[in-house]
Amino acid sequence: MAQIDVTRSGYELVTFNMVPLLPDIIVDGLIADKDRLVTSIKELLSMADVKAENMVIGVSGHSFVIVKRITIPLMTEDDLALSIRYEAEQYIPFDINEVNIDFQILGPKQDQSGQMDVIIVAAKKKVIEDYVDVIVRAALNPVIVDVESFALSNVYELNYPSNEKKNVALVNIGANSTNIVILQDGSLIFTRDSPIGSTNHTVALEKALNISREDAERLKKGFAVERVSPEDAQAVINGASDEIIVEVYKSFEYFRNSVSDVEIQEIVLSGGVALMPGFHELMNERLRIPVTVADPFRNVRIHSKLDPYFIKDIAPIASVAVGLALRREREG
Repeated sequence: MAQIDVTRSGYELVTFNMVPLLPDIIVDGLIADKDRLVTSIKELLSMADVKAENMVIGVSGHSFVIVKRITIPLMTEDDLALSIRYEAEQYIPFDINEVNIDFQILGPKQDQSGQMDVIIVAAKKKVIEDYVDVIVRAALNPVIVDVESFALSNVYELNYPSNEKKNVALVNIGANSTNIVILQDGSLIFTRDSPIGSTNHTVALEKALNISREDAERLKKGFAVERVSPEDAQAVINGASDEIIVEVYKSFEYFRNSVSDVEIQEIVLSGGVALMPGFHELMNERLRIPVTVADPFRNVRIHSKLDPYFIKDIAPIASVAVGLALRREREG
């Protein structure tokens, strides 16, 4: 959770904290245990000593959130609002009555007269209702439900404005999912979620080395575990990393074949995997694309009450939360 204020000198991070979730509380992006999730959110609020009640929350998941960039005839925002359900029905593989729909007009299509580019987002109502219910039960007010991919785009736009002429892939790899966003000249042209993440490393280490989950997590972070050789652990970690990187490569290939054949010039890596020793170098080697570890605080000042060393150490993990906080500030 992040809280960002706007000051005379720019954006300032005034609160950041996080708590771990047991793996069976949220499964494949769906809430499996509301009561324990509410308890965890309340614990997080207590730790962070947050006074604000309004919250922006993010969702992602290939099975219940769809983001499509489409090209349609030029029309006003009001006209599109009236016809959006018809437009979405052609691209959304869900029952149109079971989803919430939103859109953003990107502007006229440069190479097609009389056409414009639009981003359409559809999310299953039941999933959104479950998340909103949890936030309300935690005595908070959910003012915006955003898509995690858009949050990544927000935080990149703030911190890397000089790169807006590059074709960049934002790759956020968490425990159980991966968000991929591709920006062309600063504009989002592709997003995809994959149900794979760093739990792959944990499970592989547990099975291959016959160790506990706790020891597997320690090995992932580069710590020694008794009776486990570093070489054996690294071999298992690299194998699991290759599986994740192959999934990222498949998404890049799908993008090239179905959206655009532009070359990706840089990968900006965020999420917990970005903190794993050697992962971003391995991704660079396998994909042959320069990989940068994300810094969501590059153009954000850190409040003096926060521990700057802690913030620096966990920075890549904070990307989505910071992007959501920026969304609220920019909306006022």
